[in-house]
Amino acid sequence: MKYGGIIINPKLMNWKSSIIQFRNYLKLERSLSGNSITAYEADIRKFVTFLNIKKLNVSPINTDLQNLKDFLEWINELGLNARSQARIISGLKAFFKYLLLEDIIDSDPSSLLESPKLGRKLPEVLSIEEIDQVISAIDLSQPEGQRNKAIIETLYSCGLRVSELINLKISNLYFDEGFVRIVGKGDKERLVPIGQKAIKEIRYYFQDRNLQSNIDKASENIVFLNRRGKQLTRVMIFTIIKRLAEKAEIKKNISPHTFRHSFATHLIDGGADLRAVQEMLGHESIITTEIYTHLDREYLRDAIIQFHPRA
Repeated sequence: MKYGGIIINPKLMNWKSSIIQFRNYLKLERSLSGNSITAYEADIRKFVTFLNIKKLNVSPINTDLQNLKDFLEWINELGLNARSQARIISGLKAFFKYLLLEDIIDSDPSSLLESPKLGRKLPEVLSIEEIDQVISAIDLSQPEGQRNKAIIETLYSCGLRVSELINLKISNLYFDEGFVRIVGKGDKERLVPIGQKAIKEIRYYFQDRNLQSNIDKASENIVFLNRRGKQLTRVMIFTIIKRLAEKAEIKKNISPHTFRHSFATHLIDGGADLRAVQEMLGHESIITTEIYTHLDREYLRDAIIQFHPRA
């Protein structure tokens, strides 16, 4: 068989080589993001760790259903919740489906593997008052204070993913028109309305940013920077929000995604059209299967102006 023009001998397949080839497949043929590819790899490596711990001489070629069931029982005993188990199984299924697709295996050992039943867990949502509490907890006398305020207002005003926030570019801000251009999952671009409150806070932050003399050349076009003049990381955004929540005495388990959920919930509760919220969030479908109709940009902006608490 061939992979990318290279002849593969199934007998020589080991976990290391198969994971590398699977990674290339996810990147080149499925165009997945780096984070998604890393997550898939982590799922497979957990299974390999299990095989090593149990001293099982099992390769990708001769893995069977019982191996996978034993692994599922093992991670269950470790205390992983149903959602985490389902995510790992999903990664393994994708891996063996790829091996079958490339004729590396004759049958898929994961096809009969059942995922644990998941209850539909509703995400945490902050009330408007709780969002104000978080923002009030920001110490504007600190060098990073105004930046953090702009970050929270942007997350809440635009419903961004944390990866979209840290990669937000100055050249993609269209404040006069009331939009920002976002590069989301799969490098798909969308225009998202941004409220005047967030615009105001970003402009205040830019007064501080313009005084930074150590801005890294690679980060010159990035909106939010750390004190060393470099792009913020996902971990840093999580840390900022966790600290603010603790300071504001918010008991809910919140993260950057909480502001995205709150954005959507407050719009829908206010009466905004589901399709408008869907497009602003960058979702391909409302319930993952339906294809939505394209909406006029002014309609999206009107939805923000009419229904978002910050508008």
